[in-house]
Amino acid sequence: MNETTEIEETYSDRLLAFTLPARHARGRAVRLDGVLDTILSAHDYPPVITNLLAEALVMAALLGSLMKEEGSQLTIQAQSPEGIVSLLVCDYRNGELRGYAEFDRDRLAPLGSNVSLPVLFAPDAHLAITFDLPGGAGQRYQGIVPLEGASLAEACEFYFARSEQVPTLIRVGVRSGAEGCVAGGLLVQHLPEGEVGRERLHVRMDHPEWEHVAILAGSTRHQELVDRDLSLEALVWRLFHEEDEIRTERGLPLTRGCRCTIEHFEKVLVRFPEEERAAMRADDGPIVVDCAFCSRLFPIYL
Repeated sequence: MNETTEIEETYSDRLLAFTLPARHARGRAVRLDGVLDTILSAHDYPPVITNLLAEALVMAALLGSLMKEEGSQLTIQAQSPEGIVSLLVCDYRNGELRGYAEFDRDRLAPLGSNVSLPVLFAPDAHLAITFDLPGGAGQRYQGIVPLEGASLAEACEFYFARSEQVPTLIRVGVRSGAEGCVAGGLLVQHLPEGEVGRERLHVRMDHPEWEHVAILAGSTRHQELVDRDLSLEALVWRLFHEEDEIRTERGLPLTRGCRCTIEHFEKVLVRFPEEERAAMRADDGPIVVDCAFCSRLFPIYL
């Protein structure tokens, strides 16, 4: 008698990795739901900033999941000192996500709810993507590119083409409403020379394999990315069901990962000279640290 094994599908707050061996392509799919609301609830963001931060968190999950070593961290940071949004930062580590945005509420208010990326950021804005690898000495790789394009997804595609020489397509969808905010994303890359250990000095952005994969992945619809009832496996199957083989692997569950603790802040503050710590203290003695990620106050007694 043959037995069948029911495979659990992936819907929200978890990553899905997949590969198309015959096309030398790999991908990641993700949908953020409850974890997204938890992160966003730390601040009273207007809808424009909610959507922007949701997109950035999807990007952090997609890019961060490409790092294989446990303890690795991926940070996405967009800076624009003269822009309406002066700072946008998100990071991913071992399934933990966090992020926040600094913006000028007075300048944003009269613009309504449909504001483009070039309006939110000044013309000289840049995007920094940092890969921190674990280990005794630690390794850090950072790429900085102009914040160009109509979306953060386009800016990240430009980063991979320019800094990593990896043909990359990214699609992100965000939906906000009475049931909260849900955001989904799809990333596919062409790696004909293997995933690691090879310099890609002659990458072809017009490679037939990549053109085929990009056309299929590019057909992803916004509604599919944010549909809570559509599994990520079903989404990938819709796109690539005519391929000879699709390999999928469920990734880590996603949680809010604010790492703020009194112990952590004590370790940071003890590095400052005593006179500088004295200037930081409140009248009653403690140094009060405000965590931008989770909007909590921490009294530190040193």
